[in-house]
Amino acid sequence: MSRMEGLRANSSQFTLEGEPFRILGGSIHYFRVPRAYWEDRLLKMKACGLNTLTTYVPWNLHEPERGTFNFQDQLDLMAYVSLAAEMGLWVILRPGPYICAEWDLGGLPSWLLQDKGMQLRTTYPGFVNAVNNYFDKLVSVIKPLMFEEGGPIIAVQVENEYGSYAKDEKYMPFIQNCLQSRGIKELLLTSDNWEGLRYGGMEGVLKTINLQRLSFGAIQHLADMQPQKPLMVMEYWSGWFDVWGEHHHVFHHEDMLAVVSEILERGISINLYMFHGGTSFGFMNGAMDFGTYKPQVTSYDYDAPLSEAGDCTPKYQVLRNLFSQYYSAPLPEVPSPRERRAYGPVAIQQHLSLWDSLHFTDKPYRSERPVNMENLPVNNKDGQSYGYTLYETTITNGGTLTSRNNIRDRALVFVDRQCVGSLDYKTHELALPDVQGEKTLSLLVENCGRVNYGKALDDQRKGIVGDILLNHAPLRGFTIFCLDMKPGFMKRLMSSGQWKSDFKSPSIPGFFQARLYVDGPPRDTFIILPGWGKGAVFVNGQNLGRHWFIGPQHFLYLPGPWLRSGENQIVVFEEQKADDKILFAENPDHGKTIDVYKLPFCTLL
Repeated sequence: MSRMEGLRANSSQFTLEGEPFRILGGSIHYFRVPRAYWEDRLLKMKACGLNTLTTYVPWNLHEPERGTFNFQDQLDLMAYVSLAAEMGLWVILRPGPYICAEWDLGGLPSWLLQDKGMQLRTTYPGFVNAVNNYFDKLVSVIKPLMFEEGGPIIAVQVENEYGSYAKDEKYMPFIQNCLQSRGIKELLLTSDNWEGLRYGGMEGVLKTINLQRLSFGAIQHLADMQPQKPLMVMEYWSGWFDVWGEHHHVFHHEDMLAVVSEILERGISINLYMFHGGTSFGFMNGAMDFGTYKPQVTSYDYDAPLSEAGDCTPKYQVLRNLFSQYYSAPLPEVPSPRERRAYGPVAIQQHLSLWDSLHFTDKPYRSERPVNMENLPVNNKDGQSYGYTLYETTITNGGTLTSRNNIRDRALVFVDRQCVGSLDYKTHELALPDVQGEKTLSLLVENCGRVNYGKALDDQRKGIVGDILLNHAPLRGFTIFCLDMKPGFMKRLMSSGQWKSDFKSPSIPGFFQARLYVDGPPRDTFIILPGWGKGAVFVNGQNLGRHWFIGPQHFLYLPGPWLRSGENQIVVFEEQKADDKILFAENPDHGKTIDVYKLPFCTLL
């Protein structure tokens, strides 16, 4: 069925179906929320007084290997958008192809980096071809959901904050054409932070702004650029993200309320980024690099109005009170909170060393020189995207091992399987002990997350990306194992008969197995690992994400729907030090906090 006119930006106020309309939006990413909880989170959004859902679309999940598409289960975008429509929410879709989002490589698939000359986010032919193939598939999924076709999508964003990248003036018109030539007729938007607004706009595409505080006359600046157009804050940052080794960011609800109130009083449309952050499950977190590489944590709580586990925070309550003033009828009731459980501690029952797990990986690759993870001939020749890669070679003497900053991002170094130290972006040299005869040198390299924002996107190949020197001579003759720890590998691992129950000398690095028995219906919980070092946690084969004792995150959110009544299998991959048990908590401990409002403005750009 076709409808009346969709969202229009022809005057100082949006209109929808010919009537004045103000967007009161919030971002929830379907790929960061267990599918079983989509409905709960969207009901809470509706009950808060929002009328529009915004979501990014992550290319790297939807096309994990070139030409292999996944829009099923957790990635069923059609079902997610249709559910929003059932709730009476409109949708603004942000399909990228680049999405930033504190997500590995800003949502771009790592297989793009197999091309040594790749120029991401430009009209470089290799990028253009890949985007065209992806958009052929993506638009076939989303087009029936457009307003014009009777669906809830009232606007589509063209790329994301390109003004801050701006490497190719032909690129944004290309993305605009990617959408329009495939039949997308809804309102198109761009979104940029303060610095990115300087970049020239496109005919017929509405500019919007991303911000957290009303400094520097940012909104007036936008109004001056687009007279007689509606104003919209596409990302009003309700909190901020965290990186390993620093404090948890908070943005107090009083400070946030003052700004949101002013935005609404001025008649401006708003989208809360994030309304509910959720979790960057598995190895999907991004990283920052403005001179120093800083990987982001697994939790994407963001100090948002709905917490990582979906709780209504004080921020939610004050926003609901504020938004309710813009409706004549009372808002829907807030769904009751979900029960959580702190399960009793579970003991580690068995362990398996990393070295004993290697025969469960794909066939190792032999190469004279080291090969970066994306160019390994695995995953149907589309390379390794995430996780760890093990590089082994033979040495006949000790001395100085020099990485020349070719380790991306962090390597544990072993001589005959004994750990002798680590190399990373800060540590480029390591003294190897003297050896007699031939010894095996092993480097276990972790991709800690590709940068998702800034000019360094093209430089995000992982693993060993160049020569490693021993006493100034480059190492040669590598055997390389892909340890991306995908479900197939974890399944083979679990069926192994080599797990050991003797704890006199648990092998590190290695896998540690425990069983959680759940009595009655499973509830959400948080895994906590005091006494452990660094690694990742898998529950019933699902990768929950990374743990690292340096914090600030000292928990992993475990959604109840990923547990079952009865026995559940927990596997911890541990690099450094293991404990003999796993603990659970009802609430997360975010550790030390820092108030984003007290940070210099430039750090949030």
